[in-house]
Amino acid sequence: MHDPAYPSSSPEPADAVGYQDASDALTQVITWYSQQLLAERRSPAPAPERLNRLIAEHKECVRDRARLEDATPAELARITALYAARLKKLEANGP
Repeated sequence: MHDPAYPSSSPEPADAVGYQDASDALTQVITWYSQQLLAERRSPAPAPERLNRLIAEHKECVRDRARLEDATPAELARITALYAARLKKLEANGP
């Protein structure tokens, strides 16, 4: 959010995708994976292959979130779009 009391030295265009958008998109996907992991672990017969896949994909998301600090605006926009699409796919079809 822009605070007029602290003008930015390099103003962003109004439609620029920022760090918070990318972080929010990643957090939503990480939350989805966390919920699926919990459900699978609590299942009477957890599927080892599914657990391993969920764990690997969850770790990938966590690594991507850790790299946000150094991402360029273009990379932030790419990550936001990628993870927004991924969340839609996961919610519609599962992993």
